[in-house]
Amino acid sequence: MRTIKINHLIIAVIAINILAACKKSFVDLTPQGQFLSEYYYKDQDQAFSALVAVYDPLRKNSGGFENMLALMNSGSDDHVAGGGGATDGTQLQAFTNYTMTSNLMAASYWNDPYQGIARANLLLQKLPKTVMDETLKARFAGEAKALRAYYYSNLVRMFRNVPLILEPLNNDNMFNVEQAKPEDVYAQIEKDLTEAIAVLPVTVSVATEGGRLTKGAAKALLGKVYLYEKKNTLAAQQLADVNGPTPGGISTYGYKLLTNFSDLWVPSNKFNSESILEETHSAAGNSDWGWWGSGRDEGNTANVMVGPRSYEKLDASAPDLPSGWSFMVFTQNFYDFIKNDPRKDATLLDLNALQTAGKAKYIAGYMNTGYFLNKFLPRKVDVSKGGGASDLNYRQNTYIIRLADTYLMEAEALGGTGARAQALLDAVRARVGLTSVPVTMDAIKNERRAELAGEGHRWFDLVRWGDAPTVLAGRGFVKGKHEIFPIPFRETQGTKIQQNPNYQ
Repeated sequence: MRTIKINHLIIAVIAINILAACKKSFVDLTPQGQFLSEYYYKDQDQAFSALVAVYDPLRKNSGGFENMLALMNSGSDDHVAGGGGATDGTQLQAFTNYTMTSNLMAASYWNDPYQGIARANLLLQKLPKTVMDETLKARFAGEAKALRAYYYSNLVRMFRNVPLILEPLNNDNMFNVEQAKPEDVYAQIEKDLTEAIAVLPVTVSVATEGGRLTKGAAKALLGKVYLYEKKNTLAAQQLADVNGPTPGGISTYGYKLLTNFSDLWVPSNKFNSESILEETHSAAGNSDWGWWGSGRDEGNTANVMVGPRSYEKLDASAPDLPSGWSFMVFTQNFYDFIKNDPRKDATLLDLNALQTAGKAKYIAGYMNTGYFLNKFLPRKVDVSKGGGASDLNYRQNTYIIRLADTYLMEAEALGGTGARAQALLDAVRARVGLTSVPVTMDAIKNERRAELAGEGHRWFDLVRWGDAPTVLAGRGFVKGKHEIFPIPFRETQGTKIQQNPNYQ
């Protein structure tokens, strides 16, 4: 309702006909603007097409094989990479066992956010001369700034030492870009989001604009950024605005926790009241294997990635699943943590139990535990009937930020103490029928693990809390190194980009 619904047909047209340089390296950004004449962006329609292109990289949350869910889940204590073998998705396997190098780091995790930034920079440069309503023009600029801020927030959390680029590059300067101080990147993120909040609408109509950025989404992003900067007072202020005066009630922006936790994962339940920022997909796309890795994948690839291999339903009580690739399976440690929680069945599917009971069978993948990510498991009723490959065109949206997340972030920003933090924690627990427990930082950490499992937050949480060296020590995590990723090798060749410390 207040999230980002994109017309995938428009995206496809833009991606193919306008932004053909989708997968070019960051250091090759200039061609992304060469298709534009000085007359482009002359009117509202052209500016809107360009704005859709700025939104497009949001699909990286679960779109394409190199998606954020796959990577971030693989490196947390809740999952292993899985897949078909030790070389299936080398960057995922390397993150699972902390053997990542610059050569194994998939370049798209650097390139794709910079593509969005480049598109935002170009739109912001051209908008002043666009002939259109000034209020609408300000909104377009606000959306571009908020998206630029989001892309930079991922880059700085993952790589820390990144270039801060606010103008389109050209042949004279593209190889001379240097990394900025992380605090300068964060300052720009804060500035972009603050300016966006001032001009973005409070709500949007789902029927006509479902999914476009709102004040609430930008405030949630800003609160999250402040939390990562350890500016907890500012984080709590922004998140309190998003969450509303009464945890569990309807917020000022119309957000409300869904009554049933399991309803969050119904593919048709898009833009619901709990969704703040949502990455969108369509089952009507034409993505096919010839497009694989080209940046034009429109469907939710994470769906097929988490599905079991060679699955067969043998009993009416078993779920009706298409076969998948068995990535992101849960660990035994996570199963032991979640097994008595009311959210367990919506979160995790125990296929070993089903197979033992003779209700289903499947072929075990690499590092198989039998515990599959049920939040994103595809069902046969959701298999695409469009013109593209069914594996690549799943329709389930994924949440980038949802209300339970912001409740728990605000409770954390409050130091895990006080009546307000207690009420926020209680609201998340009460939704699934759990009784109140005294609010502490440990209680908040446990609640985030149970509530947000499989949604790509756990690794970032562990690093933010300083818990990663202890929790992930058995996986090979080294303090002072693995809190950030190596910069992809290609980006350091023929440029002024310096590799992150302790990586080759």
